[in-house]
Amino acid sequence: MKISVKDSYTILADERDDVQNFAEYLEKIVPMKYETQNLVIDLLKYNSLKLPELLAFLKLSTYHRSTKHSFVIVNDGIDVDEVPFEMVVVPTLVEAGDIVEMEEIERDLGF
Repeated sequence: MKISVKDSYTILADERDDVQNFAEYLEKIVPMKYETQNLVIDLLKYNSLKLPELLAFLKLSTYHRSTKHSFVIVNDGIDVDEVPFEMVVVPTLVEAGDIVEMEEIERDLGF
């Protein structure tokens, strides 16, 4: 796993080629190491990501967002109309950073 730490969030990217295994790995590691951090999950290398593969991250996304931290997935291959409303998926890392900042402001304002 490739890790990049930014000011207000951490980017986690898969170094292998198995999105399902990456999702399972994150389910184990995120609650232990990244529970108090905003996370951006970089899935840009999966150009043909399908909805069932994306849904492998749904449980973790729901859990992490319930702890009042951002969980944003980055992928430009998935049709955004297929994404469940419980998940945040954006096409670029820049947009992911913007989403994290907006969610931080919302939390600071009590939303």
